[in-house]
Amino acid sequence: MTTPASAAPAPDDRGARDWWLRALLVLQRPRPVFVALRDESKESLSDRTEPILLIVLLAGIAVVLATRTAGRLLDYGNLDDKTLIPFWAFIVGSLNGVVGYFVVGGALHAGVHAMGSQGTFRRSRQLLAFAATPLALSLVLWPVKLALFGGDVFRSGGSDSGSAGAVFAWLWLGFVAWSLVLLVTGVRSVHGWTWGRSAAACVLAVVLVAAAAAGLSGV
Repeated sequence: MTTPASAAPAPDDRGARDWWLRALLVLQRPRPVFVALRDESKESLSDRTEPILLIVLLAGIAVVLATRTAGRLLDYGNLDDKTLIPFWAFIVGSLNGVVGYFVVGGALHAGVHAMGSQGTFRRSRQLLAFAATPLALSLVLWPVKLALFGGDVFRSGGSDSGSAGAVFAWLWLGFVAWSLVLLVTGVRSVHGWTWGRSAAACVLAVVLVAAAAAGLSGV
């Protein structure tokens, strides 16, 4: 008995599904995921658009929630209604993710270009997005934090300011370090460089972002 043609997955669907799987695989076997970014055909670029967008938005939300501003939202009546916090996190975090995607992606592109890359700005941005997957994954910490500390996580000097809160701070830094390792791994995999050359490109990108942040803070 033959299988109807309609039962087989469409090529476009299969390509999109593969990139959704790669969004998870990058946490375990990053090299083949980053190597796949070399394919900049129209189909491949289209297939990975949605996974990249989701990672960017979630990573942006995670970064915003880790800021000092988020930890003080309930101080001095900054945000009286706690039910508004998820909306604040989504809107501000999503904007933060999109801006970071282009700004930090631009710094990464400048870094790899200075080290001899001939790749596109788009590929640098997408490499950054997949490297940020651990940041997006760090959101799994928040249900636990809220269960333990409640609204104190959005208030300075609350119950999360002790050793228990420090544990979550170190866990967050672990996710950040994981993303940095993936970033260096991604640059090395995409360009076929040595670890030293890849790390140098990433360090240059970090320096550019830090310099830009320092310049903005001084304005």
